[in-house]
Amino acid sequence: MELCSFSSRTTRSSMTVVQRRHGLRTTIAHICACSVAEGSDPCHIGGLTKECLLSLIANLRQNIPGYNMSQSSNTYGIETNAMTLQRFVLHEQRKHPSATGDLTHLLTSLLTAFKAISSSVRKAGLAHLYGIAGNTNVQGEEVKKLDVLSNELMINMVRSSYTSCAMVSEENENVIEVDEGKQGKYIVTFDPLDGSSNIDCLVSIGTIFGIWRKQTDGPVTQADLLQSGRAMVAAGYCLYGSATMVVLSTGRGVNGFMLDPSIGEFILTHPKMRIPEKGKYYSINEGYAKQWPKSLAEYVHTRKFPEPGKKGMALRYVGSMVADVHRTMLNGGIFLYPATQDAPKGKLRYLYECAPMAFLVEQAGGIATTGERAVLDHVPTDIHERGLIYLGSKLDVEEMLSFFEKYKEQ
Repeated sequence: MELCSFSSRTTRSSMTVVQRRHGLRTTIAHICACSVAEGSDPCHIGGLTKECLLSLIANLRQNIPGYNMSQSSNTYGIETNAMTLQRFVLHEQRKHPSATGDLTHLLTSLLTAFKAISSSVRKAGLAHLYGIAGNTNVQGEEVKKLDVLSNELMINMVRSSYTSCAMVSEENENVIEVDEGKQGKYIVTFDPLDGSSNIDCLVSIGTIFGIWRKQTDGPVTQADLLQSGRAMVAAGYCLYGSATMVVLSTGRGVNGFMLDPSIGEFILTHPKMRIPEKGKYYSINEGYAKQWPKSLAEYVHTRKFPEPGKKGMALRYVGSMVADVHRTMLNGGIFLYPATQDAPKGKLRYLYECAPMAFLVEQAGGIATTGERAVLDHVPTDIHERGLIYLGSKLDVEEMLSFFEKYKEQ
């Protein structure tokens, strides 16, 4: 919907003040409830009144899925019909008559953990939660105090939901089995605090999670734990940055929800997220450039030094997978975490980093690949198995793969 007839500077400059006023008054009159008296100087000319502005906002929001603005009001400074994440999930559940509600309850429990982690991150400096906890995790990485806290929150919230039978966490060497009396049908994998090396310097960090359905009867088996990404039921991440945001997919597209601290709820702000077909940023740790395979080195070189007539790409790299992937989801481009001489199998873990992010990217219209096949087609052999991942905009990933094919032929 066009809000004014000023399609270009040329058009605007060629119109008289009277013509511009009449055009703007006429256009807004069609979408605003306030009266427009011919010959008067209504709110459209002297600046929008509060009532007019609220009417405009309500009209423009009508196309957001899940909102029924005819039953909503923000006259008092708060949206009275906001689409919360809980409400959204319940709405999706209604589309499946056979649904038990277990997944909805599990996601609700995860939201409680995200809110608690978000609060802890924001007051970490005051609560002396920065720094090393004094031990290392199964990956050989130094564990931060916030890592420990976040891990405990995730485990306790999932365990008490009565919907999960087992969990896999980056911080725990072994599978976390739920007591028999509290078991459900889902397996939850998570990195409780991705990018924890950035904690002390206030860089964006996040939580990544994936949800699978148990495949066998009886005790949890390796077959239940080591499923491909294609078998995933839901996946998402929670970003703790300038705002706290959950990006979630249950296999029917991707939606983003921002935490409103005034009411303590995640509100739908990014419905039906789609990755642009092509972006202008590439994201990779160039500190390992000497260890890259030739195919990748040449691809990155052409991003930095494009041929005449072609556009290059700018580098953006945070060092927190959640932050880098989130930017890629919104702006397009490509995120790369390749093999190096030090890590020939890659560094990122399949079950709680690669697979959940690949699930989200594919649901948003992008591509996630190992360089040889789709990330989601892989079946891991260990709960902490590492893998290669290249994900992002369809055209950017396809162009990168063409370099890989070129060196295969040689």
